[in-house]
Amino acid sequence: MRNSRRKRETFAEPSYWQSYSDMMAALLLIFVLIIAITLAIYKQKTTDLELTRLELSAAEADLENSRVEIEKSNKELAASLAELQVAYAEAALTKEELNNAYLEIENAREELATTKSELQDIVGIRTDIIGALQDTFHNSSMKVDNQTGSITFSSDVLFKYGSATLTEDSKTTLKEVIPMYLKVLLQDQYRDYIAEIIIEGHTDTSGSYQHNMSLSYNRANAVSRFCLDSKNGLDTEQIDQLQQLLTVNGRSYSNPIYVRNAAGNSTGEIDMVASRRVEIKFRLREDEMIERITQVLNEED
Repeated sequence: MRNSRRKRETFAEPSYWQSYSDMMAALLLIFVLIIAITLAIYKQKTTDLELTRLELSAAEADLENSRVEIEKSNKELAASLAELQVAYAEAALTKEELNNAYLEIENAREELATTKSELQDIVGIRTDIIGALQDTFHNSSMKVDNQTGSITFSSDVLFKYGSATLTEDSKTTLKEVIPMYLKVLLQDQYRDYIAEIIIEGHTDTSGSYQHNMSLSYNRANAVSRFCLDSKNGLDTEQIDQLQQLLTVNGRSYSNPIYVRNAAGNSTGEIDMVASRRVEIKFRLREDEMIERITQVLNEED
């Protein structure tokens, strides 16, 4: 009985191999579970990594596009900057040209104002000279033209018909009249305004034009030689001044005098006696002034 109990007790003792087997099975299960979890995590990480790679690729593509856009923008900016620099240079040049134009206009205005003032002086001087001549010849039979300031000698008084030699009687007349006329023109206050003193011969229409041209010039020249002779009223200084201004012209019958009726109108008939004449007149520097004004106006245009 006792041996049987012992055998039962022996068989009733716990089995360690069975526990170890259970433990190994549990460990294997845990290991399998860990591997499964690891695989799941790896797959998830791989998926996440692929997504990240795709996103990075997209980001790189966006970055490349951005770089291209930036380069394009930089090129456009550089082009715009170049255009701006060109425009600035052109604007600077235009401003300089504009300033130069303003300066030229201002200079032209000043010159025009000066010329206008001088021309006004010329107009006033003409009036003053004619007035001075008329005052000088107030008690003389010689008349001064109100418009031109000229005096006229009849050729019949100075010369014999067809001749260019002064008569003795004419020399007396000229000796009285010529110094009176020229001394007015050669005064200091007028002399600088005189451009020319003209002695001009005219004839009637008898004979050829060429013959009358020679006759009219020779008569005017005879009067000029008389004026330049120091024995006839002008001193040496006045003669020197006259030589610088004197012009002698022959006009033949190109400018005849016509008969006028009681109303003062021309009849169309040539006054042969009046046409034979020698005129002494002057020209002021107004022609030069007008030329200067024309130049100034052309420059402003």
